[in-house]
Amino acid sequence: MKPSVNLLTPDNHALVLIDFEGQMAFATSNLPVHELRTNVAIVAGASKIFNVSTIVTTVAEESFSGPVFPEVEEFYPIATSGYIDRTTMNTWEDENAYKAIVAKKKQKLVLAGLWTSVCIVGPVLSAIEEGYQVYVITDACGDVSKEAHERAVERMIQAGAIPVTAIQYLLELQRDWARQETYGPVTSLMKKYGGSYGIGIQYAHTMLKH
Repeated sequence: MKPSVNLLTPDNHALVLIDFEGQMAFATSNLPVHELRTNVAIVAGASKIFNVSTIVTTVAEESFSGPVFPEVEEFYPIATSGYIDRTTMNTWEDENAYKAIVAKKKQKLVLAGLWTSVCIVGPVLSAIEEGYQVYVITDACGDVSKEAHERAVERMIQAGAIPVTAIQYLLELQRDWARQETYGPVTSLMKKYGGSYGIGIQYAHTMLKH
């Protein structure tokens, strides 16, 4: 009856959202950008619902990369969320970002961002080397090609990273539908961003009068 210690819970990890900005999305081609935005919304929404320790970091926001996705700002407004802007490609090498991540005091880290082969590989390999258990939300990561994304994911897995998906992340945090305090927000998030799964939830709630 005891769940695995490798499962994510709302309080056993920190989430780091990296460089979900327009300039980075323009060249993303391993998946359609509308799918990427949807998956990012699920991840950001999940972390907000479950009050996960979350860090949003950008790169050259004002001079090059531009503002974060609306789906990030929906849950983490720029005015109140303290985005950390960097010049380094590797978040781990930015002093302010590194201090913010370490200050969360979580041994598990979950990362998603753009691009997989640069801005995700760097902090993932660096965090693993420092003893963290690292998870990567692969369908909320994008790169300039499918090849670049897949080779980056393989490289991180070989180093010990654990791949997960956006919906998997959300449902792993919910874990039990009897948790009524988050049931409503989770199903509402899925109705809005969950594609066919969300339509199924809407159908069930309407037709079965839940």
